[in-house]
Amino acid sequence: MYRILVVDDEENIREVLKEYAEFEGHTVDEAADGMQAIEMVKKNDYDIIIMDVMMPRLDGYSACKEIRKIKQIPVLMLSARGEEYDKLFGFELGIDDYVVKPFSPKEVMARINAIVKRNAPPVAATVSEVEKFEGLEVNFTSRDVFIDGEKVNLTPKEYDLLFFLVRNKNIALTRNKLLEEVWGYDFFGDDRTIDTHIKMLRNNLGKYRKFIVTLRGLGYKFEA
Repeated sequence: MYRILVVDDEENIREVLKEYAEFEGHTVDEAADGMQAIEMVKKNDYDIIIMDVMMPRLDGYSACKEIRKIKQIPVLMLSARGEEYDKLFGFELGIDDYVVKPFSPKEVMARINAIVKRNAPPVAATVSEVEKFEGLEVNFTSRDVFIDGEKVNLTPKEYDLLFFLVRNKNIALTRNKLLEEVWGYDFFGDDRTIDTHIKMLRNNLGKYRKFIVTLRGLGYKFEA
């Protein structure tokens, strides 16, 4: 079972999410704003944070930035605004998912389960699983990426995307396939979500961006 932190300035939303989460056996802590959430993260460990965007004192995006400096905890963002810009801005910060209000508590719980499972540490292995492509090294076991011997820091979604591409190297992957497999659920949005994450990933890979090939009108392929 998970320990969840619900951060929202609306008490009724916190109560609804807490009720559903506790019904499934999870432990829930509450925070009414971003500042309080940061203090609670300093004191406690959480499996996932459900974070509202618009809050007094400190908004969800700013709180997420500060929390990332302290601990790497998956974040599911809640917002009354469903514009694509807001979603992509959140993904660029490294959040794991984005739900628009009003939402179904059952759907939120399903997404929480998917996020926590994706972020679970790999099962210990006697031999590290590593793929190397010239100076690009991808270590699946330790969830690390190195470029010419230097460790690269990616967002959680960029790691997931790169690992899936590498595991399926030389296979043409549609945008829908990437959304379904990397996000872990049927994504209701725009294909530009994938394109934006590919762009960010390529920027972080530097000269080795060449391995991620665009398949016009279809999707992408890790070609090596």
